[in-house]
Amino acid sequence: MKGKLYLLLAFSLAGTSVITGYLLFEKLGSFTVTSVSLGIMLLCLSPFYGRKTVQTIHLLGRSDWKMLLLQAFFGIFLFRIFLLLGVGLTSTVEAGILIGTTPAITSLLAYFVLKERPSGWAAIGIAGTVLGIALLEGVNLNSAAFAMQHTWGNVLILCAAASESTFSILSRRHRVRQLHDTTIQIHPIVQTLLVSAIAFVLSAIPALWENPLGNLQGIGTREWLALIWYGLIVTALAFVFFYAGVKRCDAYTTAAFSGMIPLTSMLLSLLFLQESVGYEQWAGGLLIITSMLLIGAKKAGSAPRPVRTSARQL
Repeated sequence: MKGKLYLLLAFSLAGTSVITGYLLFEKLGSFTVTSVSLGIMLLCLSPFYGRKTVQTIHLLGRSDWKMLLLQAFFGIFLFRIFLLLGVGLTSTVEAGILIGTTPAITSLLAYFVLKERPSGWAAIGIAGTVLGIALLEGVNLNSAAFAMQHTWGNVLILCAAASESTFSILSRRHRVRQLHDTTIQIHPIVQTLLVSAIAFVLSAIPALWENPLGNLQGIGTREWLALIWYGLIVTALAFVFFYAGVKRCDAYTTAAFSGMIPLTSMLLSLLFLQESVGYEQWAGGLLIITSMLLIGAKKAGSAPRPVRTSARQL
């Protein structure tokens, strides 16, 4: 239950990234948003966990660094770039619902990459997610131009969902390998700092071509608050909860709780952006959210083995 609570909090906070990205997209480039928000987070947390992070760096092996690099590339860099570009070409409601494909994609990767067998309910949930997306896309067929515009945005959002799923699988795989290959257990905040620092370097370089200094001078208090939220809450706090939860739960449980991302973003879009939602969208969103619950269902006796406590934990 503790692991599930961590995942619930992690993905609920991650769901705010859709509406936050929408507020920032019109005035800042996607690479600028990513690098500045990560920089804010690193500046705020490094004074408290800098020493612990340095101690951890000296103990990490090549495989650990490889996994951290992949987590930064898929979980932060690609996810945010696809998301920030996508929300500019589609509505935040549709973006939030399409992020709901994350559980289905995660489940498929868990089956083929981690070789974990899904329950019957999980298989039904994957099919329900695909049907829910079909209902959602059917809303836009009334206008060819409108449909074309939203199609490209929705494709980018789906790429963001795939990046998030890849990140979840990489994190779970790394956790499993740690139990057998090393006695080092990275503290969740330290891991968040390391992954964020790598992602910061990856995004800061292309951000130089977006005139970041000039654009930052033109934003107001709302945009700065959104950047702070993106860095400290969507990145730092959500990632800490995620790392604490993923080491206690299997891949399918992680997939199921990632359904909080579209639910949170959809509700925030309705409350703060006053976006309209038709019956087809409600039906598609409800089907996708229901499918997430089905994906998390497991047969009795299929729970993962308890995680062993390390002799040396940083």
